[in-house]
Amino acid sequence: DYLFLLHFARAWGLLISKLSAPDALRSATASLNAIVSELPLHLDYCQQWGISEAAMASEPEAVETLNYTRYVLDVGHSGDALELLTALMPCVAGYAETGLTLLQDPATRFSGNPYAAWIENYGDESYLNGVRNALSLFETLAGERAAEQRFASLAQIFTTATRLESAFWQMGLNHAASLQVRP
Repeated sequence: DYLFLLHFARAWGLLISKLSAPDALRSATASLNAIVSELPLHLDYCQQWGISEAAMASEPEAVETLNYTRYVLDVGHSGDALELLTALMPCVAGYAETGLTLLQDPATRFSGNPYAAWIENYGDESYLNGVRNALSLFETLAGERAAEQRFASLAQIFTTATRLESAFWQMGLNHAASLQVRP
């Protein structure tokens, strides 16, 4: 997530450069600030496991991270603000949905759970407020810039970004499965 978030922050910075309305600028800047504020959570986890920030930064990016982040940045460089925000939304909404689901699930254990802070972060009201701001910005841009003839291309961007988001999550699950001891 740490390496991913660095590129995701760059994409939000690119989005900011494509906006001009003050409310849109404020909303996108708040999202960028939330991403940058999220970095310490990942740094803390890695430091608990003896991994420094320098060590993380020197790790090669997984193919799934490269595919996803570079796709989003490519959409941002080649398209307008609405197309870029469309590519960003699966991550924004997906993490909120996952965090809330885990936070509200009575089976989720927090005591002794090494991922409790992660779950709490993505279900936290400040994070969810950022998600609501991003969704509101998306609705505003879609209302201003989307016409029926753009729906298919925007849907394709969203679908591709969702597939890449899913592959990014699956990467972690695949790695965890590969660490399990087999009889």
